[in-house]
Amino acid sequence: MQTLVIGDIHGCYFELQALLDKAGLSDGDTIISLGDFVDRGPETPQALDFFRHTPNARALMGNHERKHARAARHEVKLAISQHISRQQFGEHYQDAVSWISGLPLFLELPEAILVHGYLEPGLPLDEQNPSVVCGTMGGDKILREHYERPWYEYEHGEKPVIVGHHNYTDSDQPFIYQGRIFGLDTDCVHGKTLTGLLLPSFKIVSVPSRGDLWRQVRRTYNKPHSPPKPVIPWTTQDELLLDKLVEQARSANQTLLTRLQQEPGFSKLTPRQQGKRYTENAGTGIFASLMQLARLGRLDAESARKIAKEPDIARKLLGNGE
Repeated sequence: MQTLVIGDIHGCYFELQALLDKAGLSDGDTIISLGDFVDRGPETPQALDFFRHTPNARALMGNHERKHARAARHEVKLAISQHISRQQFGEHYQDAVSWISGLPLFLELPEAILVHGYLEPGLPLDEQNPSVVCGTMGGDKILREHYERPWYEYEHGEKPVIVGHHNYTDSDQPFIYQGRIFGLDTDCVHGKTLTGLLLPSFKIVSVPSRGDLWRQVRRTYNKPHSPPKPVIPWTTQDELLLDKLVEQARSANQTLLTRLQQEPGFSKLTPRQQGKRYTENAGTGIFASLMQLARLGRLDAESARKIAKEPDIARKLLGNGE
């Protein structure tokens, strides 16, 4: 059995799925987020739902999740990225925060210790300051005031430590210090990569980002001098077109699956390897996203409406079969 530990996802749900496909996991393998799977990206609700409802998927609490939880207790105020996430969740926000509030601060696996932010040297896990472990600004202050060098230079525990939170290399590559500290935040939401680490092999797996998604999201949600974009209603005729689009995507999905299943060796691949092969053939774009939902058994009129967003887009897809 394998465990895939994933750095900061920040609402990049499609990169998450691409990473899982590339990792080629089996059904019994485990998926763990190091935290900060919410905020900034375009698909925060989908990322949260994945870790909440997917068997064998787990998540730690990062500083972004902790801020949502603390704000719900009126201890802090939400920042812009949290306000945007609140809009994305809509009426489901309080339920999401309730689940977030129960996330663990750390995990100890046979192969490694997992935290989102940092560790203070010499302290057992259950005595670590939550602000330090989560990587909050308060945790940063504690480390600055008590230690002259970066925290990881003091860490000499028996097990390697795997963290997210900070892109130590300022690149699309993970940070590896002396083979015992692994920093997996590679700024996916800012246009670099999403990175995971497979255990027990400690193999790095990464996929490229679609672009600077946080910048795109800010433009969409943070326009104080612009009137809100009008909601375009879906007419009865539009709903009929949407049903046709769903059927078209399901048909395309079945056609592609049938062709892949006829390829030599395809049936012997793991589910994730099959998913990777599927993605390579389905391509990218809105219609490909609908096909992926059909492959996962999650495509219906409501999910198609969320992907297409507007009736005109659905009409265009039906017209050219993107």
